[in-house]
Amino acid sequence: MKYTVLTLFPEITDAFFSNSIMAKAIKRGIIDYQSVNIRDFASDKHKTCDDSPYGGGPGMLMLPEPLGLAIKAALGEEILGKRVIYLTPSGRPFTQELARELAGEKELILICGRYEGIDQRIIDMYADDEISVGDYVLSSGEVAALAIIDATYRLVDKVICADSLDEESFSGGLLEYPQFTRPEVFDTIKVPEVLLSGHHEQIRIWRLEKRIEKTLKQRPDLIQRGKELGIFNKEITGIIDRLTDGLKDRTDI
Repeated sequence: MKYTVLTLFPEITDAFFSNSIMAKAIKRGIIDYQSVNIRDFASDKHKTCDDSPYGGGPGMLMLPEPLGLAIKAALGEEILGKRVIYLTPSGRPFTQELARELAGEKELILICGRYEGIDQRIIDMYADDEISVGDYVLSSGEVAALAIIDATYRLVDKVICADSLDEESFSGGLLEYPQFTRPEVFDTIKVPEVLLSGHHEQIRIWRLEKRIEKTLKQRPDLIQRGKELGIFNKEITGIIDRLTDGLKDRTDI
């Protein structure tokens, strides 16, 4: 997998690729990365990359000329397997499901907007996707790009142990169960006895119940979606029904 980031501030994203698991993945040749400074494609001596929008209004827009040249340079002659993504609050929501899809691509070319955004003609000509990382506005497209990079690269084969991905949040339509480590007692709060029992089946059931309990509390929409898609097995459905009935009983008191 290769990430190509088109940005006015490459130092923001460069730092991410030189640290932690990502740096190891690059060293092992699993991940490749290139930052493209859009200013390098500006034609004037001031390296101007923005101008006021037609029709008036506040703020500035990124100019299409330098950005278009930067995208062409990133695409090169071989465009197959390269997915161009523009990060924007008006894009479709970024989800774990979409992260898995993007992780299977050969190369992601990420356009980091600034100011009020970019010229619509660039979007129409080059963008395969417009993606939003949430219902809020960021001043930096780089922050959104890093969110997508971080969510996808860890799903690329051999970057992280596959077992670590099986029961984390959103896998199987549920959130992750609570985690505990040493010491056994912290500020009078003890680790749940079942986790100290060594009984693997009891631990599995406890973790599954806690996943469902947490999802019902924090993200009931995920439970509803899972039911509609039929992704829950009989065991999960039974626990959902039991916990839901318990919540109803408490509400009726």
